Amino acid sequence: MTNATLPAPNELPEFSRRREPNLTTALAVIWSVDQPERCGEVVLLPSDGRTGIFGRADDAPEDPDTVRLKLVQMRPGTNVDQPPITSPHISRVQLRITPAEQHGLQVSSVGQCPMIVNGEVQSDAVLAPGDVLELKKQLAFVCVRRPRLVDAIERLEPGPFGRADAHGIVGESAAVWELRSAIARLAHRSAHVLVHGPSGSGKELVAQAIHAAGPDPGPLVCRNAATLPEGLVDAELFGNLRNYPNPGMTERAGLVGDASGGTLFLDEIGELPSAAQAHMLRVLDAGEYQRLGESRSRRSRFRLIAATNRDPAKLKSDVLARMKLRVTLQGLNGRAEDVPLLARHLLGNMALEDPSLAERFFTDADPSAEPRLTPRLIQQLVRHSWTTNVRELESLLWRSVDESRGTYLDAIDRLSSMTENPSSEDISAAQIQAAMERHGGVREKVWRDLGLRNRHVLTRLMKKHGLTD
Repeated sequence: MTNATLPAPNELPEFSRRREPNLTTALAVIWSVDQPERCGEVVLLPSDGRTGIFGRADDAPEDPDTVRLKLVQMRPGTNVDQPPITSPHISRVQLRITPAEQHGLQVSSVGQCPMIVNGEVQSDAVLAPGDVLELKKQLAFVCVRRPRLVDAIERLEPGPFGRADAHGIVGESAAVWELRSAIARLAHRSAHVLVHGPSGSGKELVAQAIHAAGPDPGPLVCRNAATLPEGLVDAELFGNLRNYPNPGMTERAGLVGDASGGTLFLDEIGELPSAAQAHMLRVLDAGEYQRLGESRSRRSRFRLIAATNRDPAKLKSDVLARMKLRVTLQGLNGRAEDVPLLARHLLGNMALEDPSLAERFFTDADPSAEPRLTPRLIQQLVRHSWTTNVRELESLLWRSVDESRGTYLDAIDRLSSMTENPSSEDISAAQIQAAMERHGGVREKVWRDLGLRNRHVLTRLMKKHGLTD
């Protein structure tokens, strides 16, 4: 495509149009006191509308109009039945569940363990997607909408249930399986790709996955467009001869030259100046470009993967038209059941960096084991309204580490006031200094704690306030 006219919806590649799945309302496990490894498993109601019963048993009920509900692990192309839960505090028949209007579930507590819905003890409740049901101090679910079956995905090794896959992607929600499917298809295409999603949703991780899953990856060159020095954008992109455009400049191949034979990932492409975007058109069409100060043309065979958290329609239209393949990421507000899995993954990484966390909050001080989390913390995180997503989740986990006094990570005080996601310009020198002290001056932890976009924003703020390590 060489003009600025976007394709009509029916001209887009088949995988860029999201088909409507046959969704059902289900319960996804988000916490278990005895079996935390079961997070992500799902209770599905029968498709024929019969009443389901759930509890600590797997025997078939005598009533033919009632079905014993099982926990399943939803894998591509199949649902794998799992053993019943083992907690002795949950009755053999604990919950009676039937479909309700407006995609809800009518749930009655008929066993010995009290049922708590969104923090209130109830004997009967209608759950809507996003509601949290806890069997007191034993097991917790979130109500979700998802397909009855995850589509089979070619050229994909699923990875261990509930853990990071080969590309580092974590999640068992429908949104994550749809994303994995898109990655598997996009990886074997040669056209340029636009990755769109909110801040902290994992756009760079997806770009890395698309590149790595391709048939001949070659080099992967990554750069955040917001960090390209003003006045040197073209030199950074296309390279330059020695002493050009400024005396003393070294010769460089540029990002386009470095990516030849592979992939160039440009994060926050919306931050690229309009003139620089226009200069990209020829190389995107034909792979042809010139280094600054050089008269001859060069060629680079590469694929551009561009990422943005802006509305794609606000990007320069002729550049957008060359992004023939698109993938859209959901933030955590659209996949609440993945929050406990992501929390476990992030806490494991945090404990690898700081062994004291493993000693305090992990079984056998092993960062690969299950962290000890209270149901209050998990429910708080699952019901939270996210703005910077995984980046914000990591920041909140550090807050929980700081505030928790025992061997369990507990709920966070004043959660809303801590996560208002202020503009970086509103962050004071005192806040930066406090974060530096919390993390021993480790900037990688500090910028995440403060909810900043990246390390470069922290560096700029420190210079503004005259701070040093």
